[in-house]
Amino acid sequence: MCLICDRIEMIKNGTNPYFVKELQTGYVVIGDHQYFKGYTLFLYKQHKTELFQLDMDERTLFLKEMSIVAEAASKAFGAQKMNYELLGMGDSHMHWHLYPRAFGDLGEYGVNGNGPVWWIPLNKLQSDECRPTTDELNEMKAKLLTELNKLI
Repeated sequence: MCLICDRIEMIKNGTNPYFVKELQTGYVVIGDHQYFKGYTLFLYKQHKTELFQLDMDERTLFLKEMSIVAEAASKAFGAQKMNYELLGMGDSHMHWHLYPRAFGDLGEYGVNGNGPVWWIPLNKLQSDECRPTTDELNEMKAKLLTELNKLI
């Protein structure tokens, strides 16, 4: 099994604390690390690696739902701009990284504080200091769920 499949199994058995909501094509979760407050992921339900592997109706629905999740994250966390990533190498399970951004949020790592999220060193982006507390996580999940429910 892959990491995303493992996370989906945790959602199904009720042990994934980051789970927010199930949609038709995927699962909405808050990111484990919150360097960018409101970092959200949208996990495709099936283990597929490429958008073009989906039939057109499924692909269209997956992209539509992803854009709804992005809009909800933007509203819930006051983004000035959203960044979207569907990355991976090898046998990577499709999942969207959705980053609510604020101007200057890269600080010393950006040009005038601005730039792509991958300019942040991985050890900073995924440091334990960026893990939300239980209370912070619950507050973020509630905000995101409220906005998702308004849009769906």
